[in-house]
Amino acid sequence: MGNRVIPPSDGGDESGPGGEVLPVNLRDALEERYLAYALSTIMHRALPDVRDGLKPVHRRLLYAMRALRLDPGSAFKKCARVVGDVIGKFHPHGDQSVYDAMVRLAQDFAQRYPLVDGQGNFGNIDGDNPAAMRYTEARLTEVAALLLEGIDEDAVDFRPTYDGSEEEPVVLPGAFPNLLANGSAGIAVGMATSIPPHNAHELCRAALKLIEAPDTAVEELVEIVPGPDFPTGGIIVESRASILESYRTGRGAFRVRARWHTEDQGRGTWVVVVTEIPYQVAKSRLIEKLADLINERKLPLVDDVRDESAEDVRVVFVPKSRNVEPGLMMESVFKLSELESRIPLNMNVLSGGIVPKVMGLKDVLVEWLDHRREVLLRRSRHRLGVIEKRLEILGGLLIAYLNLDEVIRIIREEDEPKQVLMARFDLNDVQANAILDMRLRNLRKLEEFEIRKEHEALTIEAGQIRDLLASVDKQWKVVALQIREVAATFGPETKLGKRRSTFADAPGHAQEDIKEAMIEREPITVVVSEKGWIRALKGHLDDFARLDFKQGDKLRVAFKAETTDKIVIFSTAGRVFTLDASKLPGGRGHGEPIRIQVDLDEDQDVLDVFVHRPDRRLLVATREGKGFIVPEAEVVAQTRKGRQVVNVAAKDEVRLVRTVPPGATHVAAIGDNRKFLVFPIEQVAEMARGSGVRLQRFKDGGLADLKCFNGAEGLVWTSSGGSSFTRSLDDLKDWLGNRADAGRLPPRGFPATNRFDNA
Repeated sequence: MGNRVIPPSDGGDESGPGGEVLPVNLRDALEERYLAYALSTIMHRALPDVRDGLKPVHRRLLYAMRALRLDPGSAFKKCARVVGDVIGKFHPHGDQSVYDAMVRLAQDFAQRYPLVDGQGNFGNIDGDNPAAMRYTEARLTEVAALLLEGIDEDAVDFRPTYDGSEEEPVVLPGAFPNLLANGSAGIAVGMATSIPPHNAHELCRAALKLIEAPDTAVEELVEIVPGPDFPTGGIIVESRASILESYRTGRGAFRVRARWHTEDQGRGTWVVVVTEIPYQVAKSRLIEKLADLINERKLPLVDDVRDESAEDVRVVFVPKSRNVEPGLMMESVFKLSELESRIPLNMNVLSGGIVPKVMGLKDVLVEWLDHRREVLLRRSRHRLGVIEKRLEILGGLLIAYLNLDEVIRIIREEDEPKQVLMARFDLNDVQANAILDMRLRNLRKLEEFEIRKEHEALTIEAGQIRDLLASVDKQWKVVALQIREVAATFGPETKLGKRRSTFADAPGHAQEDIKEAMIEREPITVVVSEKGWIRALKGHLDDFARLDFKQGDKLRVAFKAETTDKIVIFSTAGRVFTLDASKLPGGRGHGEPIRIQVDLDEDQDVLDVFVHRPDRRLLVATREGKGFIVPEAEVVAQTRKGRQVVNVAAKDEVRLVRTVPPGATHVAAIGDNRKFLVFPIEQVAEMARGSGVRLQRFKDGGLADLKCFNGAEGLVWTSSGGSSFTRSLDDLKDWLGNRADAGRLPPRGFPATNRFDNA
């Protein structure tokens, strides 16, 4: 992109320092400005700091509330007062956005450990809006106090506010593992973050483990922190391997389900009661969605849903029938509603408050621990400085007590007592001022004793601090002690610290059963025409004479089914397709071509269509007489492309698909050349896919028909006139042979059509 000359505005030249017009590369200008915007969004709006787990708006809210002395236990103040201070002093953005951030910090269903103690309407789990800021009041919680602990002791750096009139902290001391304990979410430019809440006691234990053994693997940490702990509870059904990988990489997701149980209503009836819903799901919207699903008949096992919640969540599901299995009913509900949610994990945070980085569980805890050690060092140095100043003053006061009469004389008689005191007793300016500012009542003997006692205690404390600053091991011991105190405060026996989310394995119900439970079971009749058009008529029909087809088309096959069935389509190329009966086109009109619903190649044709029965076995055979037995459960296809079951040679095609009855012992085969053969079924291979084995040998033509039968019951066929013939194995002894024999002309009475069933 070339340079463009940007003309001055109507107000006069303002482009160049001397009034001249400067050439500017438009691409460079846009890149520079967009980069500045992106960095501002990433660092000052969307991503939290790994050290205190806060975004700038939340940090400024807590700092402003502390400046207003809204400490835990103090009186509440209007939220409007807090918001006004925040936007006026620290955060030059809209008041509503700041208030929304403040409200979220006070919601116990959004924050695992709320940082703001709210009084008034701060919204609810239904998704209702909070009251206006002029009606609500707030103060800090004990958790927020931990985050701010030591902020007046030079624990963190400060920077000027946006207008330079005041200062604000760059980061909070963060004595609480807030990033993981309360989580965070945000969308920046080109990146985002999503961190679910965790249990603070478990996080403290994991941090202590890292202090004891810095080389601890993430696998050991996950034993201590097994997963998120959501404020709304729920059951985490994600696999342990998936959770471990998520914490190792910092990216992943957690599948969370509602907690439910059955309640006996008497006389054999029952209902399912949901007491906990997944994190960040608005209950009112959830109930509306469930009601819509029931009205649309997408939850056929559920008759009604009621919201009986008061302070606690209580959503009641009424089954259609008392014979419905509760687990299967809830699986269908989980499949279609937000009662099962996937909570993402993307621990994209500001490392050191500067660098955006996706971090694993161990990395986050290590950075928090390093921050806590740095805070300890800074607070210790600050305390040591305070002690040294106090010792300096106390040293001067002790000199005064030892020479009390002389000090009094100098003060009474000298014109410049300060200078004389400094010269006489070798005092510095601070010590001389302390002596001169001392009250007369402090000249008591008791006061001297107290000063000596304080001087001794401070001297000991200063020595301990110097030892601490000189020893890394002692520093980590103090950090560990502080973390243990936090862990005890939020232990599993406390109301706030008790784990709310539990873990369970994935459900044991088969996917097919769940899918079937989501469909209204209704009788249908499937109709397939010769030209491959398919449709589903309501009800079970017996008379097909009135069926209407396109001109030149006619009925190929029709059979009874139900909407919960699967329909299997065999093609002449050996590929099998599967359709859901509930998704077949309706009976109005002529239906739709099967080729629209599956990827059936032009050189393939539909061979057979039937209802899937997973417990059956099928005997499939090609025109050239090769075939095998396949379990019907193996032929189900999951995609439009189908599943290749029979590997067919170039000039061959699949001609027959026959059911193998239970107890079948023999196979009867007849070819186009009218040669008939009976052989044991055990000679036919059973496989899930392949070319098969030779069933019958031909010189001319190919295989015409097959039938599997039980030798003890005999072979049955139907003549073209509808008469039934039965032949025992003794009757068929002249045709008994082995697989791949040629056979001989059929028994007397066998149909000229070369088909076993001519009805």
